[in-house]
Amino acid sequence: MLQIIPDASLRQLNTFGIEARAKVLFIYDSEESLLEALTHIHTTYAQLPLLHIGDGSNLLFLNDYEGVVLKSQIKGINVIRETDDEIFVEVGAGETCDEFIDYAIQQGWYGMENLSLIPSQIGAAAVQNIGAYGVEVCDVIEEVKGICLADGKEHAWQAKDCRYGYRESIFKEELWCRYAITHVTFRLNKIFTPKLQYGGLVRAIEDAGLSEKTLTANELRDVIINIRRTKLPDPAEQGNAGSFFKNPIVSASKAEALQKEFPAMPSYPAQEGKVKLAAGWLIEQVGWKGKSLGAAAVHDRQALVLVNKGGATGQDIYRLCQAVRNAVSERFGIMLETEVNLL
Repeated sequence: MLQIIPDASLRQLNTFGIEARAKVLFIYDSEESLLEALTHIHTTYAQLPLLHIGDGSNLLFLNDYEGVVLKSQIKGINVIRETDDEIFVEVGAGETCDEFIDYAIQQGWYGMENLSLIPSQIGAAAVQNIGAYGVEVCDVIEEVKGICLADGKEHAWQAKDCRYGYRESIFKEELWCRYAITHVTFRLNKIFTPKLQYGGLVRAIEDAGLSEKTLTANELRDVIINIRRTKLPDPAEQGNAGSFFKNPIVSASKAEALQKEFPAMPSYPAQEGKVKLAAGWLIEQVGWKGKSLGAAAVHDRQALVLVNKGGATGQDIYRLCQAVRNAVSERFGIMLETEVNLL
């Protein structure tokens, strides 16, 4: 089924709750209805820019979108194959990521527990390479399938071809808005092996009265959900897109120099001998945690999160973003990159 909505409000389609409009919105629930949408678009709206969105949890509309918006509602969870230790499950791009994680655990399929409660559809998760508490979704992705928005041809990418990095992928870079992700195949484990390397996770498990040795997947999911609900605002109650900024990755020499000046600065090993810093800590140090610019604010419990206190525009959020970035740059010589897509 294909829905076509001219002059569509996007307020309910972005977790910031920003009032923005699109020239036309196409909502599809199958490859066939996507191809039908593309025929309409190329016939009637060929001159307009084209944007594909998931549940809008990682974007900020700075203004109305003067173009066409596509949204997937492709559902379905299908086992493709399995071995003694692993199972390969193909999931529709329009499925909710957290609902699939819960379903997977109940089926005895493990590996995504640490990603619980991240607001994202499956397709968007594969584009953004969502991650939390020491796990990234690329760790369990086997294959991504999509349809070219220009010619309607199908394509499939093995995980190694997706160019996954920290909150990065080929779909977010050179293939941005050139393909609609239709399905993602996950490689999950049949034996639960908790990933507890992330700082503070073991302590949270102990604080919950649980034992690392006997921990179950459901218990780990509950701990993760509790941490997120304690630290992060619910988009249904206060508009936000989760972490607005990426944790910066710097050279070892840059990190060493900063550590000498700021001994309490947290840091973590990153790829290629580099060092990842905590953007939230940097923002706290420059005094922006809990502060506002009009209806836009830095969250009072997690400085990585910018929130819409009510009635904020995309420009309001962006002005706050720039003020925070400039303050961090002036103090630490680091220009924070946005994790959120600015449109």
